[in-house]
Amino acid sequence: MKKSVTLTILLLIAVTFGSAMYYLYQKNAENPVQYETETPTKETIVKKAMATGSILPLEEVLIKPNISGVIEEIFVEGGDFVSSGDLLARIKVVPNLSALNDARNAIEDVKITLADQRRNLARQTALFDKGVISQVDLERAQVAHDQAKQAHAAANKRFDIIKTGTTQGYGNAANTQIRATVSGMVLEVPVEVGNQVIEANNFNEGTTLAAIADVEKMIFEGKVDESEVGKIKEGLPLEITVGAIENAVFDATLDYIAPKGKEENGAIQFEIKGTLAQQDSIFIRAGLSANASIILARAEEVLAIKEALVQFDEDTKKPFVEVRTGDQEFERREVVLGISDGIHVQIKDGLSENDAVKVWNRVRPNELAGNN
Repeated sequence: MKKSVTLTILLLIAVTFGSAMYYLYQKNAENPVQYETETPTKETIVKKAMATGSILPLEEVLIKPNISGVIEEIFVEGGDFVSSGDLLARIKVVPNLSALNDARNAIEDVKITLADQRRNLARQTALFDKGVISQVDLERAQVAHDQAKQAHAAANKRFDIIKTGTTQGYGNAANTQIRATVSGMVLEVPVEVGNQVIEANNFNEGTTLAAIADVEKMIFEGKVDESEVGKIKEGLPLEITVGAIENAVFDATLDYIAPKGKEENGAIQFEIKGTLAQQDSIFIRAGLSANASIILARAEEVLAIKEALVQFDEDTKKPFVEVRTGDQEFERREVVLGISDGIHVQIKDGLSENDAVKVWNRVRPNELAGNN
């Protein structure tokens, strides 16, 4: 019994020793890790912040009537160019019965006054001819008559304006004729013939008959996240890309950053505006969605490496790379970094174009297969 137990123990020891020796043999038989290298290259690195928005006119003027009525005729459509004073539309006045009645009553009142002053002037003239009153009394009666006559004419004109929107002697000044107040392109005409419109006054902003803007002066209006707003400042260059216009980048300048942000979908957004450089060949339509790259920094043709090649010391947090000194032999070398675009990083000091930098974190094929 004791002999069989001893043999079993010896056999287990032999198997264990053999397994250990086989593991060490396999370990020594594995090929050592072969590190690849990359050399620095000349790159143009641009550090950007992104904003989304749209293209809008710098100044857009909304044309509104100063009298209520119905659109009788429209003379322009979207895309037309107009000059200040050009006729846009004509309105047919629908008179307010209460105002029309008040104006008619006013005519009757001044008519009575005018008749009274006419009789008084006739009496004063007869008395003056007889030498009963002085020249001053006659002139006073004449002035009162003339004032009553003027009031009668004014009341009639007011009645005509309320009824038709215009009166004799005003010509192009008639407020039934809606004219452009600025020069530019008609962006839209949101009304049609037969639509009723409301005048602009202190209590109502009025109906918009047309929107006019100078399309040669366009701006980008967008929003940036609060994480980016601290990096930007007024005067920075913008590169605008418009989704509807392929293979085109438009230059602009950042002019405005909102001092106060607004919460949208749980994030604070800040409004920005940038003026586009004048375009001679490409027409940009108002309202097109666009993206803006805010150029924070730019380095032209500088020595750079991929940002993934850079390591950081655990204690000092200083950046370094490993440079090849021989066959699979590397030495640590501290570097001074410049700007980064997220892919490449500028090397200000520590490397030359001929240095071979160790690719220290490349995923090997067998590791990738093991993860899957």
